[in-house]
Amino acid sequence: MKKIVFLGGSAQQVIAIETAKRIGYYTILCDFLTDNPGQFAADKFYLVSTTDKEAVLKVAEKEKIDGIVAYASDPAAPTAAYVAEKLGLYTNPYLSVELLCNKDKFRKFLSDNGFNTPVSEGYGNIEKAVSDIGRFRFPVIVKPVDSSGSKGVTVLRGPEGLREAMEFAFSYSRCKRVIIEEFIEKAHPYLIGGDIFVWDGKVIVWGLMNCHRDDRVNALVPVGKSYPPELKDSDLDAVKRTIQLMIDKLHIKSGAMNVELVVDKEGRVWPIDIGPRNGGNMIPDLLSLIFGADVVEMTVRAAMGEVPVLDVKAPVPYYATHNLHSDKNGIFKRVVYSDKIRPYIVREKIYKTAGETVEYFDNASKAVGIVFLKFDSPEVMHNILSDINSHITIETEPMIRQTCGIMNICGLVR
Repeated sequence: MKKIVFLGGSAQQVIAIETAKRIGYYTILCDFLTDNPGQFAADKFYLVSTTDKEAVLKVAEKEKIDGIVAYASDPAAPTAAYVAEKLGLYTNPYLSVELLCNKDKFRKFLSDNGFNTPVSEGYGNIEKAVSDIGRFRFPVIVKPVDSSGSKGVTVLRGPEGLREAMEFAFSYSRCKRVIIEEFIEKAHPYLIGGDIFVWDGKVIVWGLMNCHRDDRVNALVPVGKSYPPELKDSDLDAVKRTIQLMIDKLHIKSGAMNVELVVDKEGRVWPIDIGPRNGGNMIPDLLSLIFGADVVEMTVRAAMGEVPVLDVKAPVPYYATHNLHSDKNGIFKRVVYSDKIRPYIVREKIYKTAGETVEYFDNASKAVGIVFLKFDSPEVMHNILSDINSHITIETEPMIRQTCGIMNICGLVR
C-alpha cells in the first residue's frame, strides 16, 4: 500500500486525510498539537512540528513514503517540498515554494521579473522601520513575512501606531521578520482570490472569486468567497495571464495554489499573495461544487505523482461561502439564520459545540464554522451577502471568570 504524509491535522485538513484513505493510501500525520482531530482520521500519527523539516524528513524516511502534502498550510508547504526533493518524490521546486511562503522573497521575485509590486521593505527590528517610515506613501500594510490568514496584519493611514503594528506583526512571525508595503487601491468592489489548480505547468481550474470582508470586526480578514468574480472580461484575462506567467517563471509543475490579486483603476494587476497550497476556509469544497471536480482528490493524487482526474466541468454560478464568526469573546450557544437566508443554505460546517469558547474574529483561525450558499441570480446573491450580518447571528454568553471565590462576568470585546 502506498504511503502519504500529511502536514497538519486541523478540522479543515481532515478532509484531505479522509480522501487519501478513500483512494486507498496509508495515511501518516505530523502535527505538533496533541489535540488535533486529524490524528483520529489518519492511520498513524507523529507528534512532530510541520515546520521542522529535518524531523519530518526522518519520519518520511522511516515510513518509506510515496508522497507528502501540506494541505491548506503555508507554514508547512516548504517542509513538504524539502522532504519530497530530498527523497526524490514528485514535487514543485523547493526554492520556488519557499519563495512563495516568504513575503520578502516574493516581493523581490515580482520586482525582478517585471510584475507589479508595491513599494515595500522587510525589517528585523522596530527601530529601523520607524526610521524608514518616511519613505512610504500612506496607507501602508504592516504584516509578518511568513504568516497567512491575515494573522498579525495592520493597515496604517499614517505613522501613528507603527510601533504597535510592528509588535503585533512580530508576534505572528516565526522568523521574526516583518514587511511594510504600500496599500494598493482596487478598482473593483472586491479583492480577487481563491484557488487555482495546476497540472503539467498549466492552470486547469480557475477558481478565482470575490473575497468578502467584514468591516465590523476586521477589514483585512476574509469572511467568505463568492463566484463568479466581479471583474471586467479584460481585467479577468489580465489576471489569468499574470498568474500563468508566474507559474511559468517559478517552474510550478502541479498542485493547488491559493491566490490573492488586486486590479487597480488603470487595469494593472498586482499580485498580493500566492500560496503553494490549497486555500483554507474549505475553498476546495466550494470549487468542487462550482466545477464538479474533486479538487482535494486532485491535490492528493498530484502529490503522489499520479495523474489526477481532470474532469473539470463548466462552472456553475452564484455559489458563496461565509465564515461564521463572532464580534466578541464569549461562550458559544448556537448559530441563528434568518428565514430569508435559509432557502439558500446548501451546507453547514460548525467547528464549535455549545459551551466552548469563541473569540473575537481578528484572524481566519478563529472562525466558528462555514456555511455554503447557492443563489438563483447575481442580484439575490449580492443583496444577501451585502447585508449578511443581519441574516446570521452567532449567539454567545458572556465569559465567566472566577476570582477570589467571586464569579465575575467578563464580556470582553476587542
